[in-house]
Amino acid sequence: MAPGLTPQQIGKKIKKLRKQKDFSQEDIARILSIPRSSVAQVELGNRHISLIELVNLSDFLEFSLDQFLANDYEVSTELLTVSEPDVQTVETRISEPKLLARKFEAVLLYILERCGGKPNFSESMFSGLLYFIDFNFYEIYEDQLTGSQYNKLSVGPSSVELPHMLSKMTAQGLLLRIKTEYRGLPQVRYIPLAKSDLMRMSAAEKEVIDRAIDQFSNWSPTALNEYAQKDLPLRASASGKIIDYELVLYREPPFSVRTYDEHLDVL
Repeated sequence: MAPGLTPQQIGKKIKKLRKQKDFSQEDIARILSIPRSSVAQVELGNRHISLIELVNLSDFLEFSLDQFLANDYEVSTELLTVSEPDVQTVETRISEPKLLARKFEAVLLYILERCGGKPNFSESMFSGLLYFIDFNFYEIYEDQLTGSQYNKLSVGPSSVELPHMLSKMTAQGLLLRIKTEYRGLPQVRYIPLAKSDLMRMSAAEKEVIDRAIDQFSNWSPTALNEYAQKDLPLRASASGKIIDYELVLYREPPFSVRTYDEHLDVL
């Protein structure tokens, strides 16, 4: 399409423009009349975008097509120019997580209220379940739930803030830490000593949490972590590195939890 531009370069520019303008992949899919998954493939560089689609996109995102197709075009420089002085800044979604400590505490207590009595629910279950709660919520709403960060470890996702939070809550008398056995193996479990502050969670957040609990709380820690390792955000991340929340937008079944307008066909 454009001399010197690869599909990967075009996809990267489109993704930057979309995020700068605070639009979701689903918004772009509606404009181009293609499935959301096709937009994801365009941004990854795995699907070519037609000239007609690119023209429609330039109208929607308000960028110069000639400049966009130039090799030296930088998305950020054009988007920083605002022509009308009275235009209000639109708050974009935050993909860089920032821990919401009180909500994180409420979520932990709520999980234990529902799952703490199950013999399989040990300390090693927490990170896997929290990962699916946080990343499922981000896929659906493109917003943070707890704001926890997750490392990719060889055993699965690991919440960076979880160990400190569990220790803090135990010291405050909110949790009781006990050592038991499960199927002949030693495990650490937590018993809630306080009620979760449900006012910290919205109805939408609680629904995502409940769905994850219903799906995974009866799994063994090993099965849960092995399943998580097959999810795209983990597969696309380097070992020992923080997992980027944005990667969840490229999920495919059976991991994807967002309902998209997939009835739109690719022409």
